[in-house]
Formats: sequence, structure tokens, C-alpha cells
Amino acid sequence: MRVLLIGANGYLGRFVADRLLADPAVQLTALGRGDDADVRFDLASGSPGALTRFLDAVHPGVVINCAGATRGGARDLTRHNTVAVATVCEALRRSGCGARLVQIGCGAEYGPSQPGSSTAEDAVPRPGGPYGVSKLAATELVLGSGLDAVVLRVFSPAGPGTPAGSPLGRLAEAMRRAMQSGDGELKLGGLGIQRDFVDVRDVARAVHAASLSAAQGVINIGAGRAVRLRDAAAMLARVAGYGGALHELDGPPGPLRATVGHPRPDPDHAAPVAYPYPDGCGSWQQADVRTARDRLGWRPRINLEESLADIWMEAACRM
Repeated sequence: MRVLLIGANGYLGRFVADRLLADPAVQLTALGRGDDADVRFDLASGSPGALTRFLDAVHPGVVINCAGATRGGARDLTRHNTVAVATVCEALRRSGCGARLVQIGCGAEYGPSQPGSSTAEDAVPRPGGPYGVSKLAATELVLGSGLDAVVLRVFSPAGPGTPAGSPLGRLAEAMRRAMQSGDGELKLGGLGIQRDFVDVRDVARAVHAASLSAAQGVINIGAGRAVRLRDAAAMLARVAGYGGALHELDGPPGPLRATVGHPRPDPDHAAPVAYPYPDGCGSWQQADVRTARDRLGWRPRINLEESLADIWMEAACRM
């Protein structure tokens, strides 16, 4: 099976590429903007006609689109997340390759949800920010394209390679700095939010399964369990061996001890660290992942503690 992977150098794309390369039945071609792509092509500015000619030449059986932007203004997000997908869909419609499309969506397309609830694929999307809007528009383009296509709505990916700007990446970096400088206290904000963290390697498994399946429509990919960020912070502290205290700026009074040990007597040196989560999803998000189980035969395998251990290993290498 020949697979065209778009966005192979991105956070998710790298792990999807590794997963596909491990399958001897897959012939992988990477398309992207970087010099190390097999074919250089910018979806945001390239024409559908140029992409169609490439598809006709390579004739893939599956096209996987992991490309996109998570940060930036509304114009940039629209260009990279919506216009780019419109280019892919139009090129596939024009091409004679008949390839299946696996599009990577995101949980931010749903927007805020009721605390305690699990969001299923039939929920009405109400994205709370430009990122979610741009991804939802891309999903609607795919669903209305008439192509053999599936959209995987990935919730909060975690694990090795986690971007430094993400909540878990910021947390690991703040803890690294505290341990390196000997600070016995961290002041953290935004720890009350709850998100469904799914390991990036499990996401790659889901993408591989979707490429082999006949499933269409939208499928949620998550752990199926919301975790409060303050609990993830305490778990990371245990993994890192941080013996100080975590002070929650917007939580209940008093320090939240990370693990056994005593804070140093100079807490004034510990600067507050804020953890914004500008995904427009409010205080709670949890995926209903039964469709992924039933239609892809997929379940998450890697727990959050293992994901955090890998995040910390990368952070510790910078000490």
C-alpha cells in the first residue's frame, strides 16, 4: 500500500511516519514544506492542480493529512488548517488515484462541554476559538467532499516531543528550571482545567488503523478520561523526583505538595508560572472513544504517567 503522508515533520506526523515505516506493507512518501520531505509542497499556497499532478504520478492508496497550525492569528490558522484542506480535497477529487483520505482533526472542534460528560461524535460542535473554528471548517470540507474519508478528532496529545508551548510542556520546563536552580516551590496557574490526554504513539496507532479501515465520518481519539492539570502536575513531580511544593495560584488556599520532601526556605525566588490553555474548550473535556473501539479496533494503551515520564526525560536532558 502506497501512503502519502502530509505533515510528516510535525509533532503528530513524526510518530505517524514511524508507525507506517514499521509496517512492511506500506510504501511511504512524505510531502511537506521542509527540506527533508520527499516532495516539497506548501498546502497553504500551492494549487490543487499541482497537487493533482503529483497524486496522479505517485498514485497513493491513502493520503494522511497531519499538517496544520495550532497557534497564530485567525488568518494564519484559516490558511494552514482550512484552505490547505480545501486544496487536498479538491486535488483528490480531480485525481484519478481514488485515494482514501485520513484527516487529523482535534477535540477543540467541539468547544466547551458539560463537566462530567463525555463528548461523542454526534455532539454539536461549538468551538470557542479561532483554532477550533479553522479545524471544524476543515472537517466540514472533508465530510462534504464526497471522498472516501475519515476525520480523527484527536483530543490532547501528550508524550515524547510534546511542544514546549503546550500545558504539559510548559509544566515540565518550569519544573526543570526549578530543580536546576534549587527552588523549593513552584507557583502555577490554570491547574483546575481538565483535559483528555492521549499519548501521541497511541494517536499514531489510530491513524494507522484508520488508513486500513473502511470507516468514514468522524471518530474521536482520546484516552476517554479527563485528568485535572493539577493531578498531572503532581504526577510529573513524582516522576521527576521534585521534592518541593506546588502552589496553585487559582485553586484552593495552601500549597499542593508534589511529593515527599521539604521546600527550601527561599520561596520568594520562585516566580509564578501561568498555564494558559487557549483552545476555547473551557474547564472540561473528555472524549467518548467507543466509536474508535468499535470501528477501528483501537484502544489507548499508554497511560499518562508513562507519557509524562517521556516528557520529563526530554526536559531533564536540558539540565
